[in-house]
Amino acid sequence: MKKRLIGLAVFFMLFSIHLGETVQGVHASDQKTETASSDLSNQTGVAVTIYNVNLGLVKDQREIKLPKGTGELRFMDVASKIIPSSVHIKSLADSESLRILEQNYEYDLLNPEKLLDKYVGKEVKLYSKNNYTEREEVVTAKLLSNNGGPIFRIGDEITFGYPGRIIFPGVPENLISKPTLVWLLENTLPAQKVEATYLTDGINWRADYVVTLNEKDDRADLSGWVTIDNKSGTTYREAKLKLVAGDVNRVRDKKEYEDRMYRQGKLAAMPAAPQFKEEEFFEYHIYSLQRSSTIKENQTKQISLVTAEHVPVNKELVFYGAKFYYYNRQGEQTSNQKVGVFVRIENRKENNLGMPLPKGIIRVYKYDSEGGLQFIGEDSVDHTPKDEKIKIKLGDAFDVVGSRKQTDWQKLASDTYEAAFEISLRNHKKEDVTVKVIEPIPGDWKMLSASHEYKKSEAFTAEFNIPVPKDKEVKLNYRVRMRF
Repeated sequence: MKKRLIGLAVFFMLFSIHLGETVQGVHASDQKTETASSDLSNQTGVAVTIYNVNLGLVKDQREIKLPKGTGELRFMDVASKIIPSSVHIKSLADSESLRILEQNYEYDLLNPEKLLDKYVGKEVKLYSKNNYTEREEVVTAKLLSNNGGPIFRIGDEITFGYPGRIIFPGVPENLISKPTLVWLLENTLPAQKVEATYLTDGINWRADYVVTLNEKDDRADLSGWVTIDNKSGTTYREAKLKLVAGDVNRVRDKKEYEDRMYRQGKLAAMPAAPQFKEEEFFEYHIYSLQRSSTIKENQTKQISLVTAEHVPVNKELVFYGAKFYYYNRQGEQTSNQKVGVFVRIENRKENNLGMPLPKGIIRVYKYDSEGGLQFIGEDSVDHTPKDEKIKIKLGDAFDVVGSRKQTDWQKLASDTYEAAFEISLRNHKKEDVTVKVIEPIPGDWKMLSASHEYKKSEAFTAEFNIPVPKDKEVKLNYRVRMRF
């Protein structure tokens, strides 16, 4: 009797343990995390701020059905060049309703090589068609290796270079078709409106300007275009677009920087209406497009930024010297030195401008005698605030040349020297010109004599404006004493 009671006690104890494990298993299966997915079909809005340092800030808003409790959200159709550490998600419906437990970025994208690698050691099917009998054949094979090409075992034989195509039974779980953000979330609402914010590389913008000079070279029409280059790895549909102009600092990994360094006409006659609203932003300027725009993946898009007509310009012919001319005896230095051609524009409201202009390339055109628009030069310009000057080098003059000769050089003391120069300017054009001669004189200097008037435009610069009549030669002579 005693043994029977002990046996019953053991039985009930084991049954209780088994029952407890079964209940726990049921609860565990009930608490299994559910997965929700979101793609562009859920998107309700997107805003993109593009910086001219190959960087974009994306704000992606979507309406998503999420399970209550702990669940997984797979957020697809994000930029493939996303910076994962910059990602942030929040609820726009109720900030307290969503809590992020874990965040992952999956970028092991599906391609033929990776698919083969994932199926090494597994069975696949090989499809081929006999060109003589036109019979289709499918055989089962085991993929042994994908090192330099797939190697198969078919029955008891091993082969490679199989002429048919490979059929896979499915896509491995750890391979995805597009870059995906994955969050483990705690959610209290049945439907959420969320905003994911992240930075991405691979999207850039620049400004391009076109200046068309009039016949007298004293007025010009100016138009500016924004060129957006999107190689970030996704499309931004009907995006709210902002552009930031300024030198935004970025921290870069040394190897990434070295790799990057290694890899590294005619417009419509009618001016377009302004499309961007400009405003100051921190120490930069921000330009907001006053409409939405779709920026496709691998697309270059141009949008009108600014137009201005009858802008006053000042054309200059400039003859530059060099510091090293003054330190030693030189003799005749250049017999046919180039004279640079420049155009200056003042970015002022009274000149039909006055808008802060982002850095870019300015291309200059002019109509020829037959009315054809011809390209005459281009230059890159830095960010230009309002009321500042833009200086554009177009090239070198063809018919205006100069030469330089050192006529004297003396050492008067250990730190005192005198030098004399003769600069010859020759004008072969059909009209008179004025050439600006800029001489970078080193040290503490004093002009002893000069054949033409000059001004000390900077501490180490003497500047002469020399009128040169057509088909004439004019010589500038001066002597200077220097201490250095």
